[in-house]
Amino acid sequence: MKKKSQTEHKEEIRQKKQAQREIRWDKLDNTAHLFPVIAGESMSNVYRISVTLTEPIVPELLQQAVDIVLPKFDGFNLRLQQGVFWYYFEENGKPAPRVRKESTFPCRYIRQNKNRSYMFRVTYYKYRINLEVFHVLTDGMGGINFLKELTYQYLRLLHPELKERVGDSLSSDTSLNREDSFLKNYKKSFAKGYQTKKAYLLKGMLLRSGEFGVMHGYLKIPQLKDVTHRYGVSINEYLVGVFVWSVYVECMHGMPSQRPIRVAVPVNLRPYFNSITTKNFFVMVSAEFHPTKETYTFQEVLSIVRESLKSQINREHLEELFSYNVSNEKVAAARAVPLVFKKIAMRFIYTTSALANTTTITNIGNISVSEEYCPYVEMFHAFLAMSKGQHLKGTICSYGDTLVFSFSYDLADVSVQRGFFRKLAADGLSVEIESNGVIS
Repeated sequence: MKKKSQTEHKEEIRQKKQAQREIRWDKLDNTAHLFPVIAGESMSNVYRISVTLTEPIVPELLQQAVDIVLPKFDGFNLRLQQGVFWYYFEENGKPAPRVRKESTFPCRYIRQNKNRSYMFRVTYYKYRINLEVFHVLTDGMGGINFLKELTYQYLRLLHPELKERVGDSLSSDTSLNREDSFLKNYKKSFAKGYQTKKAYLLKGMLLRSGEFGVMHGYLKIPQLKDVTHRYGVSINEYLVGVFVWSVYVECMHGMPSQRPIRVAVPVNLRPYFNSITTKNFFVMVSAEFHPTKETYTFQEVLSIVRESLKSQINREHLEELFSYNVSNEKVAAARAVPLVFKKIAMRFIYTTSALANTTTITNIGNISVSEEYCPYVEMFHAFLAMSKGQHLKGTICSYGDTLVFSFSYDLADVSVQRGFFRKLAADGLSVEIESNGVIS
């Protein structure tokens, strides 16, 4: 047998190493490019979606569920890498992150080097499973997709009879689609659609460093529908309108202002463009109310908010919004700019647009689970981390006949939250309030 030369031996080793490195990689979607640039300890860009079950969580089984489910979700089995021109995703492949009992405030920055390079974490507390996700991975719809499947797997481990009835595969409703729906649906456009003029910002003494306030308000949907029908608005329009009214009354004291109250409202694009992607696929519209005279009634404020949202939430305008962003990304000159310079530009653009909104209110919508699991699931919650200039945010989600409006905040003054729930009560709604105790 011919003995291999030293050169041939080295080449064989090189090829083996290269084969071992043949791992999956993926581009970030258009929205995701921003998040690694602006994220840090003070602005984590992490959101939480949690599910409350009817029985206390068994940590060992929850860890088993994460270990089983994670390899099935390419969109979560990733780590973030920095290239010359863009960030990119690379297959992670490490053991799943450790499930831990919740012991700190929510939505903390996820340090990949302390989390086995993953960009999500799973914690538990009593009856609740918490999924926290760095927004670069996916939006709320993608987070729900993963959390539901994780919950199903956990319940099958806890109740083996469920596995016998429904099997042990992913639900037919669970999407694994990783299409970049921004790229698929955009049309070349340079018509800028986002607001950049400064909005009225909520200011005041902040909570102690690291503290994070959460306040939930529970409403019965049939009762809420009666109220919104009376006003002639949707549930989303009504709740955004009540928030704007609360800022107008509690902070502006019903007086004119040089700057408008502007609420950023994320819109899930999937229904408009027939998408089931688990990547980010949303845009922001803004509900605006600018008090220029002495006195407004709630009905007037609500009508202005309704028209502001209604004029923007249509397929044509939504397409314009994300097409502008994608068109800029695809400009050849911009693509050739090294990432270090792109970061400077993106931070500037983000700061300008962030200060153009008083707050963000996102509606996750109604969350449903497969019928077999309903007896074990009590409620879902969701909320957002703080961002530049926005010290109070709102998140809406519902399960069954209950809707929960969740405030997340780092302001010590909770007068806007109090005003919000007082207005709901004044409109005849029964509200049950729960908080994590971080109140001045």
